[in-house]
Amino acid sequence: MSGKPIHITAFDLDRLQNLIVDAQSTEYRKSEYLDNLKMELQRAVIVAPQEIPPTVVTMNSTVELVDMDTNEVETYTLVFPEDADVSKGRVSILPPIGTAMLGYEIGDVFEWDVPAGKRHLRVGRIIYQPEASGNFEL
Repeated sequence: MSGKPIHITAFDLDRLQNLIVDAQSTEYRKSEYLDNLKMELQRAVIVAPQEIPPTVVTMNSTVELVDMDTNEVETYTLVFPEDADVSKGRVSILPPIGTAMLGYEIGDVFEWDVPAGKRHLRVGRIIYQPEASGNFEL
């Protein structure tokens, strides 16, 4: 995560804040994942769902990420924890990669900590963004 401002819809912000509150009664309650998500939300520029550019990764967006070291392309859908299924490319907002990609735009590069070090990923393309499709409450 960097210091670059990210853009989040007011609808996503509300649901993510509720997720943080609800997670206090789960195994995540003392997780650094929640702390990282809180920090990301604090630096976010909040916009109405109708005003979010179609180039921004929002919740339930499907994106192509390009590994800057290998040029490998990976496709993920950013979802809430209950909808996560890594085998289907559905990544939860809570682990580092989910939190890292939220709010970034096409062309932005972000880091993701992995056991072997850091990965540098670029948002290559947004395949689907709910807001761009007219779905402002997905």
